[in-house]
Amino acid sequence: MKNLFNNYLNTFKGLSKEVWWLALITLINRAGTMVIPFLSLYLTEDLKFTLSNVGTIMMCFGLGSVAGSWLGGKLTDTIGYYKVMVRSLVSTGVLFIALQFLNTFYALCLGIFLVMLVADMFRPAMFVALSAYSKPENKTRSVTLIRLAINLGFSAGPAVGGIIITTLGYSGLFWVDGITCILATIVLFMVLNPKKVTVLDDIIVTNPDSAYKDKAFIIFLIAMFLFGVIFLQYFSSMPIYYREVHTLTELDIGLLLGANGFIIFLLEMPLIKWLENSRFSKTELMIAGAILTASSFIILNITTWSGILIIGMFLMTIGEMIAFPFSNAFAMQRAKKGNQGEYMALYSIAFSIAHIFGHKAGMQMVDNWGFDNTWYMVTVIGGFCVILLFILKNHLKIKKEH
Repeated sequence: MKNLFNNYLNTFKGLSKEVWWLALITLINRAGTMVIPFLSLYLTEDLKFTLSNVGTIMMCFGLGSVAGSWLGGKLTDTIGYYKVMVRSLVSTGVLFIALQFLNTFYALCLGIFLVMLVADMFRPAMFVALSAYSKPENKTRSVTLIRLAINLGFSAGPAVGGIIITTLGYSGLFWVDGITCILATIVLFMVLNPKKVTVLDDIIVTNPDSAYKDKAFIIFLIAMFLFGVIFLQYFSSMPIYYREVHTLTELDIGLLLGANGFIIFLLEMPLIKWLENSRFSKTELMIAGAILTASSFIILNITTWSGILIIGMFLMTIGEMIAFPFSNAFAMQRAKKGNQGEYMALYSIAFSIAHIFGHKAGMQMVDNWGFDNTWYMVTVIGGFCVILLFILKNHLKIKKEH
């Protein structure tokens, strides 16, 4: 057990202290966005909006995310990642506090759009900072550490949010959200100020390539959009399937979804360390991740035995653990030859667009065709993702890239 524990700790070695600070700031920031899971409840229960109105407001949420990622990329290439991160965090804090004072439909549409616009400017800037603070050989593990911080934040956030709503009401939630973003800004200002940090991989490109003209990167982005669409079913249509078809209780569903975060926390870093040292390329590993995730849906139609849900969740989690870090590392590696902010913004946008269409598409398919046919269709979408990644692999082989 001691050797096992030491080996686990060793997988975190070699990462710069700046990456650890960035992970802490991301953890504070993600835990701070605890208003997000309760947004639909707040809008229906407290403000008495119709489900149709809530759907429109949540659409503004997705559109703000897309616009914020794009703007964050542009500003990162213009004024630098540090200034973008500081301004994004402090503005998000102020806007979260202000959001509680909006109570009309159009004001909330605009308010949610602005909050997400400002909040998601942080993402491309953070990825470029992550690349700068990591040695080339540590980039995938650095991404994995940030993912652990995001997962911990998302796990802790809703639990803390529930306690705050019970004791202080929704108003308290907005205040705590805003204050945590401002606290994250203070930490960022104190520990990652450019005057104090060591940049390990400073990339200066004199004639940067445009990400929009990078054929391989465009193929990659379409594949990631399709992967995002199938992955998101686990957080929209899948819980309904658990409830309606397998009659699981809220506790059972919570435990099953919680197992995803626990497995990631326990196994992702050792798995990535092992795969990094394997003979497989990033593209091949992304293919493996997409196949595992897609197969987690098709197996649900094999049997009515509820134990299959655990196997499905396990397959999806392993697929996610492989696909996300290596796709992120691929995007960062590709960004070295062009406008880094632009590249990382487009990578973020691929998943933001998947959020806009993925939830709605999944629900629509379930409504029209039932769960079994939806899982067949989701598997087919996963198949298209795998085909695109194979095309990407062959394209890179011809161009003698990797």
